[in-house]
Amino acid sequence: MIEFIKKLFQSEPAEEPVAVEFEYKGFKVSVKPRRVDGGYGVGGTISKEIDGQLLEQPFIRADSMASKDVCIEVTTNKAKMTIDQMGDSLFSTSGHK
Repeated sequence: MIEFIKKLFQSEPAEEPVAVEFEYKGFKVSVKPRRVDGGYGVGGTISKEIDGQLLEQPFIRADSMASKDVCIEVTTNKAKMTIDQMGDSLFSTSGHK
């Protein structure tokens, strides 16, 4: 019972730091796995400077893995796939071109 009450008043864990940063086809990718239900969820940010303005798009996927290392690998692959599919339209307000 006391453990249950303690959990009610615990704050959220600190945000996970960037695990990996890399450049891919002119985009900068920051891989940031997040803690979810005993594992790690796919997420991060994709950014690119366009016309002198730094644009950034966060991405979160429903995928989760037990291993942080596997999550980093999956997130890296998903970010590359997103860039391959969307390119600069990732930052478009009108959506995918």
